[in-house]
Amino acid sequence: MSAEPATAPAPRPAAPSLRALTAAAAVEAVRKLDPRRMIRNPVMFVVEVGSAFTTLLFVHAAATGAGDAPPAFILMVSAWLWFTVLFANFAEAMAEGRGKAQADSLRRARQAVPARRALPDADLSALGRDPAARAALQTVSSAALRKGDVLWVEAGEQLPCDGEVIEGIAAVDESAITGESAPVIRESGGDRSAVTGGTRLLSDWLVVRVSADPGGGFLDRMIQLVEGARRTKTPNELALDVLLASLTIIFLLATATLLPFSQFAVAQSGQGEVVSLTVLVALLVCLIPTTIGGLLSAIGVAGMDRMVQANVIATSGRAVEAAGDVDILLLDKTGTITLGNRQATALLPTPGVRPDDLAEAAQLASLADETPEGRSVVVLAKERHGLRGRALDELGARFVPFTAQTRMSGVDTATRQIRKGAADAVRRHVQALGGVMPPAVDALVDQVARAGGTPLVVADGAAVLGVIQLQDIVKGGIRERFAELRRMGIRTVMITGDNPVTAAAIAAEAGVDDFLAEATPEAKLAMIRSLQAEGHLVAMTGDGTNDAPALAQADVAVAMNTGTQAAKEAGNMVDLDSNPTKLLRIVEIGKQLLITRGALTTFSVANDVAKYFVIIPAAFVSTYPALGALDLLQLGSPTSAVLSAVIFNALIIIGLIPVALRGVQVRAAPAAALLSRNLLVFGLGGVILPFPCIKLIDLILTRSGLV
Repeated sequence: MSAEPATAPAPRPAAPSLRALTAAAAVEAVRKLDPRRMIRNPVMFVVEVGSAFTTLLFVHAAATGAGDAPPAFILMVSAWLWFTVLFANFAEAMAEGRGKAQADSLRRARQAVPARRALPDADLSALGRDPAARAALQTVSSAALRKGDVLWVEAGEQLPCDGEVIEGIAAVDESAITGESAPVIRESGGDRSAVTGGTRLLSDWLVVRVSADPGGGFLDRMIQLVEGARRTKTPNELALDVLLASLTIIFLLATATLLPFSQFAVAQSGQGEVVSLTVLVALLVCLIPTTIGGLLSAIGVAGMDRMVQANVIATSGRAVEAAGDVDILLLDKTGTITLGNRQATALLPTPGVRPDDLAEAAQLASLADETPEGRSVVVLAKERHGLRGRALDELGARFVPFTAQTRMSGVDTATRQIRKGAADAVRRHVQALGGVMPPAVDALVDQVARAGGTPLVVADGAAVLGVIQLQDIVKGGIRERFAELRRMGIRTVMITGDNPVTAAAIAAEAGVDDFLAEATPEAKLAMIRSLQAEGHLVAMTGDGTNDAPALAQADVAVAMNTGTQAAKEAGNMVDLDSNPTKLLRIVEIGKQLLITRGALTTFSVANDVAKYFVIIPAAFVSTYPALGALDLLQLGSPTSAVLSAVIFNALIIIGLIPVALRGVQVRAAPAAALLSRNLLVFGLGGVILPFPCIKLIDLILTRSGLV
């Protein structure tokens, strides 16, 4: 495979400017006034109906001069009610706008391209070596491909659809999807076999089996997600919608009864004025939870957008919300807690064996080993013992590859059989040759394991020479991240195939709360079920077929995009960057979504309570003069008080749009502490803020002579 890419990675399209997003959102806010769309939000639909009703009242008053309130007052109330609806639509449109901009760039990656499809009876194994087999390929449009089709793709060509590599190895440019310019390796077998439509081969060739029908690939699902148009509301959102609709109906009925009460009171007392229809509509809009009703959809869309910005595809909003409630994280050791590739850090000879002899044997056994561990042994032998690389063909040697059955690798020469591998595997090999494993070697193996390393025993024939220490390097800052999660009430569990002694050492160094050693698919699944039976919500990552059962069971299951198709189908999220550490970020985004929704709901309810004390005395003081004692702000007049409350009701929505889009900052604290803080900040703030703001608006209205 060529070391250099055949073409330079294509740059990802630039995001649109804030001005362009704002202009597009303003236009979309007007389009959303369509009652067929507004009725999906009962609170804002009532506000829109009230806006239209007061507009008709203004037209009637202006035309006949017989309105129940001055035409100018009715016009200003109507205008600010329309602004309330538009500001709410604008918040949702801004949240969707960022996603639509991303969707446009993704659509450019998902263009129809020619694809070379193998015939059903083709010999797939011959494609890579026989030009005649490739000449028989059928050229079709990517739109005509179906799940199960087999394609040939070579350097310079774009992958026409999602699939799984079944033959070959190649460098792939995934910058159009992930934003990362560095090419990645995709190959058949293992856990890095998945490819995504819209990416481009930079070298070599691949035989790919299509994994999705047209419209069902990751790009298509991501476009649907970021646009928000097909976003299904989550159970929590639906529950909150029901609550808001119930409150709206209650206040609607209560407001409707106020007119006959006012008429009766005026008729009985013979003084005062009947409350106007315009004031009743204004009262209704200020009583119902318009703030959270206007921002609820924007909060959900923005939360999903933050997930997309993190390059994660969520199959549903339910998964994002579940991430916010997760209290246990199952994390793979390799690549998540450690850097991923173990490095040889020491050569420990058996008593009586010279260090140089151990280094020479370890180097010979590793010369043809292309794994990172094997290369690190060669580097260690060179740096510590001055041994230069040698060609196996010059030595007349035959390399013995590692297999899952033997759990060893090595080299055979005319006179030597050198092996390196797991202690129990080398023990069986030595015993088969008539030798024995010295007790000193067992002590060295135990020493390495207790230090958190992985021991590889080296043998030359029946003689055991010593132990290679492979060390997992714990990622910098990961211990602090786990401590932060612990303060948030989240427990971390490391999953590893290492023996319990090695796992315990790494777990202690990384600072995780618990670990599962010698993990098998059955053990992972059993652990998740046990934790869920105790009432926990569990999140985990995985990329292999053996992870699929546990991913399917977990509440939040993040599959790697480079992983197998089985893992991606089992998960409810896919990380396009294939970064196992992303699970920590996903949990933060989920918590931020829930906290933001809860905080703004608290603010909205508290905000409405404060407005009651402003608008109710003003609206009914002419009918019930005793209510004047509740006019705590001493506002200029009943007219200015009602209009000030309506204006504040509209402006507070646009003032909270940045909070809804950006999200409330997530602090490292238990859920109870976060709840208390939000009740204090947003609850108390919601009660206090309306009073000075409404008073200020009232002063501006009265001193400017508008009312």
